[in-house]
Amino acid sequence: MANVKLAIIYYSSTGTNYKMAQWAEDAAKQEGADVKLVRVPELAPMEAIEQNPAWKEHYLATKDVVPEAKIDDLDWADAVIFSVPTRFGNVPGQVKQFMDQAGGLWFQGKLVNKVVSAMTSAQNVHGGQEATLLNFYTTMFHWGAIIAAPGYTDDAVFASGGNPYGTSVSVDGEGNMKEEVEGGVRHQVKRTIDVASKFIN
Repeated sequence: MANVKLAIIYYSSTGTNYKMAQWAEDAAKQEGADVKLVRVPELAPMEAIEQNPAWKEHYLATKDVVPEAKIDDLDWADAVIFSVPTRFGNVPGQVKQFMDQAGGLWFQGKLVNKVVSAMTSAQNVHGGQEATLLNFYTTMFHWGAIIAAPGYTDDAVFASGGNPYGTSVSVDGEGNMKEEVEGGVRHQVKRTIDVASKFIN
């Protein structure tokens, strides 16, 4: 059987979702997947970024290290894992802009049966994490994608906070994760790859 081609696409202002994406990359490689780790392009002006020291530090540390996500990455992939922060119960504008550019692939039917899963973060447990994932998956329904949410398929889901829609974590004012979610990320990756492997000819 051919290896699953997995794109891990993340947006992170201060590093939380980048860390989750790195865990996902490591887990996917351990599963034998062909992996691309890419970041959604930053749209915020440098003046805004510089007002938050953690945001500036993370942006400067990764902008020349992690390749920017391209729409072609969606075409290449059998499966995609998104890791994005919560913005008022939805994805950040940067992520929405990226997704909106996939219209050409959608029109050609090239997003049909892509296996997709998503993770998120917020500043507190009830900060819109579940709403963000559900809103994100609405777009996936339009794509005709196959959603590989973790559900309650492994104890790691409970240990990571019990979100059946995707791994989610809350962070403190300094951006430190409050829950131990690495196990949940790794299980979600394994499940996504397992589902995707069933769709590869």
